[in-house]
Amino acid sequence: MSDLATKTSASRSKPRKSTAKATTTARLFLLDLGGGRVMSCNPDGSDLKTIVTEARKLPDGIVVYVESGHIYWTNMGSVGANDGSILRADLDGKNLTTIVPDGRTHTPKQLQLDQKNGKLYWSDREGMRVMRANLDGSNIETLIETGNGDGDRRDARNWCVGIALDVDRGHVYWTQKGPDNAGQGRIFRAGIDIPKGHTPSVRRDVELLYDALPEPIDLDLDLTNRTMYWTDRGDPPRGNTVNRAPMDPTPGRRKDPEIIFNHLMEGIGLALDVKNNRMFMTDLGTPDTAPTLMVRIRRIFCLLKVT
Repeated sequence: MSDLATKTSASRSKPRKSTAKATTTARLFLLDLGGGRVMSCNPDGSDLKTIVTEARKLPDGIVVYVESGHIYWTNMGSVGANDGSILRADLDGKNLTTIVPDGRTHTPKQLQLDQKNGKLYWSDREGMRVMRANLDGSNIETLIETGNGDGDRRDARNWCVGIALDVDRGHVYWTQKGPDNAGQGRIFRAGIDIPKGHTPSVRRDVELLYDALPEPIDLDLDLTNRTMYWTDRGDPPRGNTVNRAPMDPTPGRRKDPEIIFNHLMEGIGLALDVKNNRMFMTDLGTPDTAPTLMVRIRRIFCLLKVT
């Protein structure tokens, strides 16, 4: 199953504070790629609601900015076309706005928010890039470029998929998926800003942290414990799992990542709730019909982290 099939992603949020009496309610926000919807539910899965129905260009990555009352998500666009985009809506789904218009990014995947500096970061899969922009979509930048042209685009080792931020230390982390079941997936780290005199395609600060992975997809960081978590597709035993590993591996002494959850069907979305010592991940089900390769949401897991 290609990761262009139906995908969901999870995030966490609380509604904006009322001007009268402030109350907070934890909510999950997620995407239904097959249904083209943005949805919301309680952390236990109850009170599932559809809040946006116009996300019909393969929505993929989602983040929530609670203080501004906004949801942002990526649309991968039509299969094979260079027409990806990023949209924004209020927490209740109203005021739908295009932030990054069609074609300014090729196939945007996981999305992250730098609230401190007012930036959105995302991985652009077939665009073979790590990108960012202001929250209003202005000042679109390419920070990392792993390939150029159709020849490089056919090589899935160049595909950037997952992304995570360590803003305080000035680092961006990302996954490069690799071909299906090839064991060529990798996780990298580089500075959030391009060093002076470097270019997106020629950066000497890029670090390869982990390689020989099945197919690493979405990524998140536990900054307190300096640990990264990610979903990995591909065949068992290492594929279709949730993994974790140190963010700062000792050179020459790297160990295999620790599998903390397995037996997924198609592990994709991942979001940590470090404060409550839990994480949420999404898992794809089976195709409704083989010709369409479209999948319905089957399971959203909440897993207490092993400490």
